[in-house]
Amino acid sequence: MIGLAPPEYDPAAPRSATTLPVAGPATVRAYVRELLRRHRTAFTVLVVVNSVAVLASMAGPYLLGSVVDRLAAGEGAARLERTLLLFAAALAVQTVFVRLVRLRGAMLGEEMLADLREDFLVRSVRLPPGVLERAGTGDLLSRISTDIDRLGEAMRQAVPQLAIGVVWAGLLLGGLAVTAPPLALAALVAAPLLVAGCRWYFRRAPAAYRSEAAGYAAVAAALTETVDGGRTVEAHRLGARRVALSDRRIVQWVAWERYTLALRSVFFPVVSLTHVTVLVSVLLIGGALVLDGRLDVGQLTTGALLAQMLVDPIAIILRWYDELQVAQVSLARLVGVREIEPEAGDGSVRPDGREVRADDVRFGYREGVDVLHRVSLEVPPGTRLALVGPSGAGKSTLGRLLAGIYAPGSGRVTLGAAELARMPAERVREHVALVNQEHHVFVGSLRDNLLLARSGAGDGELWAALGAVGADGWARALADGLDTEVGSGGRALTPAQAQQVALARLVLADPHTLVLDEATSLLDPRAARHLERSLARVLDGRTVVAIAHRLHTAHDADLIAVVEGGRITELGGHDALVAAGGAYASLWRSWHGER
Repeated sequence: MIGLAPPEYDPAAPRSATTLPVAGPATVRAYVRELLRRHRTAFTVLVVVNSVAVLASMAGPYLLGSVVDRLAAGEGAARLERTLLLFAAALAVQTVFVRLVRLRGAMLGEEMLADLREDFLVRSVRLPPGVLERAGTGDLLSRISTDIDRLGEAMRQAVPQLAIGVVWAGLLLGGLAVTAPPLALAALVAAPLLVAGCRWYFRRAPAAYRSEAAGYAAVAAALTETVDGGRTVEAHRLGARRVALSDRRIVQWVAWERYTLALRSVFFPVVSLTHVTVLVSVLLIGGALVLDGRLDVGQLTTGALLAQMLVDPIAIILRWYDELQVAQVSLARLVGVREIEPEAGDGSVRPDGREVRADDVRFGYREGVDVLHRVSLEVPPGTRLALVGPSGAGKSTLGRLLAGIYAPGSGRVTLGAAELARMPAERVREHVALVNQEHHVFVGSLRDNLLLARSGAGDGELWAALGAVGADGWARALADGLDTEVGSGGRALTPAQAQQVALARLVLADPHTLVLDEATSLLDPRAARHLERSLARVLDGRTVVAIAHRLHTAHDADLIAVVEGGRITELGGHDALVAAGGAYASLWRSWHGER
C-alpha cells in the first residue's frame, strides 16, 4: 500500500481548472449545510422512517434468539406460533417502511439535485460577464455535463443512502449492546483495521479524483477547441500538433483513472476482511462466553445475526462515502462559482447624462499583455460611431469596455460622468446594451424569447419590434405565430432569423446607448443593408457604437474611429478620413477594389 504512487503531473493535464475556481473545503461544507437546512424536514422524515425499518429488521434476530432459548428450555409449540406471528408482523412493517425509505430517499435526492442545478445556474448568470466570456469552453462544458452527471448519482443515492447506513449501523450496534454487551465489544475488534484502511484510502482519494476530473476537463478543452477551430487548424496545418496534444492529455487522464482504480483495488479487500473479522470475532468470543456460562445460546444467536447484519450498513457507508469522494470534487467545481463575488457595484452611482467617454484606458486579457493602450474617446449623445480596423486590432474589446462588459485595467469608462465599472450590472443594462455576433434562441415560444427583453410587452409591441427588424414576414408565416415553439425540439430558426430575434429584443429593451458588434454579420449583404435601413429608424436619436467589418456601416456613421494595434489612430467623418488618405482611406479603397 505504501508504494502505490500517483502518476506524474503533466502541463497538458493541469490539476485544476485555470479559469473558474474550485471551491475549498470550507465553501463546500457551508453549501452542504445550507442544503441540509433547506431540506431538514424531508431529512428528518427519512431518518425516522429508516429507524422504524431498521428496528423492524432487528426483530427477526431477537425473536430467533428467543426461539432458541425456548427450545433449549423445552417449551411447547404454542409459544413458537406466537413468535412466528410476531416475526411475520415485523417483516410486514419492515417491508412497508423499507419501501418508504427508498421513496423518501429518492425524493430527497432529486430535490437536492434540483436545488444544486438551480443554484449553479443562478450564480453563474450573476457572475461578471467578462468572467464567463473568458472561461474555457472545455472547463465549462465538463462542469455542466460531467460534474452534474456525477453529482446526480450522489444526490439521488449517496446522501440518502449514507443517512440510512449511519442510522442502520448505529441501531444495530445499540441492539447488540442491549442484547449481549460483550458481543458489542467483540464487533469493534475490526475497527482498527477499518480505520487504518479508511485513513490510507481517503488521504489519497480526494486529490486523485480531483486530478482525474481536471484531466478530463483538459481532454474536453483540447477536443472542443480543435473542433471549434477546425478550419484554422487545417489552414495552418496544425493537425498533428493538436492530435499530439490530445493524446498527451488523454494519456494523463487515463493514468489518473488507473491510479484511482488501484486505490479502490486495495481499499475494497480491506473492507471485506473487516466484515469477516467482525463475524469471526463475535463467534469466537461469544462461543467462549457461552462455554463459560456468561452468555446463553439465544444471546449468541441474536448477536451473531446482528453482527452479520452490520455488513450491509457498513458496506453502504463505505461505498457511498467513496462515491461522495468523486461527487465532492464535482461539487467543489460547481460550488466554485460561489467564490467569485458578483459585481454588486455601488447603488448610489447613477449616470447624469448620456455621453460615453473612455479616458486613458488600458486593458488586457492576461496580466502584463495589453490589448488596448491608453485609448481615449468621446461619444456625444445621439452619435453613431463606427469602430473599424484590421482583425485583432481591439475593436470588439473596446466595444465591450464601452458596453460595461469588461472593466478597464487602468483609466475610466464613463456614461454621463458615472463610471461603468462602479455601477451595478443591472443598472448598466438599463442604459447600455450589447448585441454581438452570437445569438441564442431559447427553448420555448417565439413570444417567450421576445419577452426576455421586456416581460410586460403586449402582442402589438412584439409584432412592432419584429417589423422594425424585418422579421414580421416569416414570423407571421409560422403555424402558431408568436406561440410557435422555437429552439431545440421546436421550429429551427436560421442564423439570420436568430439574429433578427436578438435585434427585436434590442428594440423592446429600448436602451439609449447601443453597442453593435457586427450585429448583421449573419445576413447576406443585401438583407443586411435592408435591415440596417430598418434599424436606422429605430436607432434614430440613440447613441450607437457599431463595430464595423463591412465598411458601408462606417460610411453611414457620424464618426469613425480607426483602431490599429490597440490604439485609435484616426478619428473623424467618412469624407474627411477618405480625403486624409490614411489608414481608413486605404481600407475604403480596398473595400471597393481600388488600388
